[in-house]
Amino acid sequence: MAKRENIIVGLDIGTTKICAIAGEKLKDSIEIIGIGTHPSKGLRKGVVVNIESTVESIRKAVKEAELMAGCEINKVYCGIAGGHIRAFNSHGVIAIKNREITPADVERVIEAAQAIVIPPDREVIHVIPQEYIVDDQEGILEPLGMIGIRLEVKVHIVTAAVTSAQNIVKCANKAGLDVEDIALQQIASSEAVLSQDEREIGVVLVDIGGGTTDIALYHNGAIKYTTVIALGGNQVTGDISVGLRTSTGEAEKIKKDYGNAMTALVSKDDVIDVQSVGGSKQKSVSRQTLCEIIEPRLEEIFELVKREIVKSGYSSLITSGVVLTGGTAAMPGIIELAEQVFDLPVRRGLPSGITGLVDVVNSPMYSTGVGLIRYGSKHLSGTEFQKGSENIFNKLTARMKGWINDFF
Repeated sequence: MAKRENIIVGLDIGTTKICAIAGEKLKDSIEIIGIGTHPSKGLRKGVVVNIESTVESIRKAVKEAELMAGCEINKVYCGIAGGHIRAFNSHGVIAIKNREITPADVERVIEAAQAIVIPPDREVIHVIPQEYIVDDQEGILEPLGMIGIRLEVKVHIVTAAVTSAQNIVKCANKAGLDVEDIALQQIASSEAVLSQDEREIGVVLVDIGGGTTDIALYHNGAIKYTTVIALGGNQVTGDISVGLRTSTGEAEKIKKDYGNAMTALVSKDDVIDVQSVGGSKQKSVSRQTLCEIIEPRLEEIFELVKREIVKSGYSSLITSGVVLTGGTAAMPGIIELAEQVFDLPVRRGLPSGITGLVDVVNSPMYSTGVGLIRYGSKHLSGTEFQKGSENIFNKLTARMKGWINDFF
């Protein structure tokens, strides 16, 4: 199979599914040329719990994407999520001595911003500049070439458990892939579904996956707050399984085929057939009964998200509202329920800004995969986490070389 140099591949290693999406970087756009998905059996709440199962799922998803794209895939950008993610804002200051600001100065001020104690069991995933301040002039996005006496920066730092990051890299490596970079899933999804205008006036991205709900808040064009809630679509499936006394597989199928987030939107006369555990017999259940199980769990998730928005301190600045994405966001009625809980405008986020197989990836479940491609096109790096590497930990820390110090 042929190798092509301008191919970028996003590998979304999720709790419910493994998704590999291949895109070709063109002059002014990204063309989606291949996609492969396979059920995920080796993760729980976004964290790898079974290496071999995860590796096998990655292999099958990548193979499917290779066949569709007609090229060999050996490098990927991976997403990371899970309750172990921690993020915070930091601030750095350096003296410039009344001269032009150089790239070395920008590097120095970012190092000053991250001069804090990070526990040895955690790894920095992102250091994202929010804004620069030159001699008390705030809101500067690009300080290079400006003249000043003092340079400050506000940054958003995202950390993850070292072992979780290592296991993601290890799974990809064992599947025969080199990992170009790791990105927080909601940051990747933001690349695919948020417009620049939304980021400027204030928006919250809520990515509801199988095991986690990932939150990213933007204002003035920069990311201000990220967090992860360890609840997702799998909890809804579990509730259905218990409430209707059926298997998890049957509950997932019923959720996708008949689920609605708002009981009021479903007719009282609608009836569905439910297979009992073991497949011995069927029973008929009102569709409203199903929705009465789904609605409270989704409402709980949205209430937790609302609490995080208030905690961020930016709740009054979210002018644009909320964007829902992730597989669970495809459920009918979920926009109406979210608007009711948040009391804000809510829309469903679909991958945008791409060409090629647009109709194939036109679903919120592919937002992270497409976003990883867009992230990769903007952050092409020379450091890879290669298969066969003896010390993945060193590779993880080396990725930050040049603009972040060794914390350990």
